[in-house]
Amino acid sequence: MASNDEDKHDPPTTGDGAAGGSSDDDTPPQVDFLSSLLSKFTFKHAEPEPKPKPEKLLDELTIESVAKYLKSEKCKNVVVMVGAGISTSAGIPDFRSPGSGLYDKLQQYNLPSPESIFEIGYFMEHPEPFFKLAKQLYPGTFKPTPCHYFIRLLAQKDKLLRLYSQNIDTLERIAGVPGDLIVEAHGTFHTGHCLGDCKKEYTQEWMKDEIFKDKIPRCPDCEGLVKPDIVFFGEGLPKRFFSSMEKDFPNADLLIVMGTSLKVQPFASLVDRVNDTTPRLLINLEKCGAADPFMKMLGLSGGMDFESENNYRDVAEVSTCDDGCYKLAALLGWKGDLDKLIKTEHDKIDKQNIDKAGETKETPSSGEVTDNQEDSEHLKGSL
Repeated sequence: MASNDEDKHDPPTTGDGAAGGSSDDDTPPQVDFLSSLLSKFTFKHAEPEPKPKPEKLLDELTIESVAKYLKSEKCKNVVVMVGAGISTSAGIPDFRSPGSGLYDKLQQYNLPSPESIFEIGYFMEHPEPFFKLAKQLYPGTFKPTPCHYFIRLLAQKDKLLRLYSQNIDTLERIAGVPGDLIVEAHGTFHTGHCLGDCKKEYTQEWMKDEIFKDKIPRCPDCEGLVKPDIVFFGEGLPKRFFSSMEKDFPNADLLIVMGTSLKVQPFASLVDRVNDTTPRLLINLEKCGAADPFMKMLGLSGGMDFESENNYRDVAEVSTCDDGCYKLAALLGWKGDLDKLIKTEHDKIDKQNIDKAGETKETPSSGEVTDNQEDSEHLKGSL
């Protein structure tokens, strides 16, 4: 009878019939029971269901094939994404390049961190460093690059659906890209607003006049700080960024990405908003924007895919942005158009600068140029 009582208290058996706790390795019964329970759930990596391969629109993963596709009737809507790298040949430093990037050149301002100069909280307390930097980088001091003019050519050829820019230098506008085709994701110097009670809007010309007189721009009406409409850390992106991306990226036949590290969100994630079939061309000094390996393990792809054997649409042209655009223009048969456009527009800018210098000599000793004078020179330059 004693043996029957012992049988009643034997631990439950595991799935292979061995009694828990009586195995050769003396595994505790609680562990075997937990293993049995967990085995009812699927934690093993399951191979994803094979997806039908998207249509391959490029003959090869080369810039030559991209040019061939761009010339075809299949490619009517090109979306372009750009970062600071497209402006470096104009003399404007990018942000992160070691030694030459903007963040490496800010020690003189004694900032808590390099990024502080673009943090809205720090700016509200200490606006001086930003406006000193703004004077050095102010739009109108630099000429657009061949890359900027290539984007204008895309617009002139009726291929450009939209340009999404991280830059605040307004060189896209100066190059003549139509304003309605530009989404300035991180804002612009083109306008400014009072951060005080009145929220009044100010023109770029008014802001420039204040900054170049080494003044902190303040609203005459309420004495509030006046800030250019660029997006600081801690501020939301423009509403137009979100409304436009919902419409543009699903309709893109080609995505061209230039001069960006694709590290700043949410801008970087835009590359994933085009359709699965849409070819994506990166023109940059190095490959970037690849999906995070950990996210891939979780089955979440995203990002650019240059190295995988499954790549069917991502092309990397590792070069300067200007060289890449020149190469693409030549392949498209647009090099003559690009050369002519650059010369014409740079000559126009040089003439405007000479005329402005002459006008400045005739102004009062304060060196101020009136709004009317600037407007007339702008008009002369556009004729």
